[in-house]
Amino acid sequence: MSNPTDAPDELAGTEQPFIQHLVELRDRLLKAVYGVGAIFAVLCFFPGPSQMYDYLAMPLVRSLPEGSKMIAVGVVSPFLVPIKVTVLAALAASLPWVLYQIWAFVAPGLYRHEKRLVVPLVAASTLLFYTGAAFCYFFVFGQAFPAIQRMAPSAVAVSPDIEAYLDFVVTMFIAFGVAFEVPIVVVILARMGVVTIEQLKAFRTYFVVAAAAVSGLVTPPDPVSMVALLVPMVILYEAGIWSAQLFMRYSKAPDADAADAPA
Repeated sequence: MSNPTDAPDELAGTEQPFIQHLVELRDRLLKAVYGVGAIFAVLCFFPGPSQMYDYLAMPLVRSLPEGSKMIAVGVVSPFLVPIKVTVLAALAASLPWVLYQIWAFVAPGLYRHEKRLVVPLVAASTLLFYTGAAFCYFFVFGQAFPAIQRMAPSAVAVSPDIEAYLDFVVTMFIAFGVAFEVPIVVVILARMGVVTIEQLKAFRTYFVVAAAAVSGLVTPPDPVSMVALLVPMVILYEAGIWSAQLFMRYSKAPDADAADAPA
């Protein structure tokens, strides 16, 4: 009876010269850049950079007092800031294409059981990041900006700068997008053997405290925004524990399955 460890290597014969790897890497990077550039060109014509910024600023503009508008302090800010927004929107929209190019480059060097782990994690992490950013835009901003305006003294004319608003929004999108990656981090740590499922379950209370601290630091100074980030993080942590148990079995190497089998 043959030993599973004596099975032929899946990657045998797939080695390529180093120069060929560099050429392929260059081609993949160019394809990724072309994809971002194509989407950027489309967004420049429809709906246009100015309209893109209007969409981004809509949650804040709705909360401003009647007759108030945002201001541009820099001389070229009215031109550069909408362009920056369009570039960021093109990067976000083309993220699946960029990740596919990365995947196409590294996939030949992965075993079958490793691909079973990487493909779902990349897809899930992309979807979770989008979900976190969308949750921030449609829910958190809608609750936070009116609360902030109510806190403003009556003697203060509220006219936010467009560049400062862009920096704030990008920071919030990244914060919520990364925070929604909690299940991915949990799965990777468990799969790498850094922590066990039992340790993750025992760490629940500490995670809630840590998540509350992070929520208080990255969200605007209102309780609604803090809770809006804290609750999804706790739910996603539990989802990560459940997913880790599934992935640890699904992505196990064939020789590990044979070792676990009864003699």
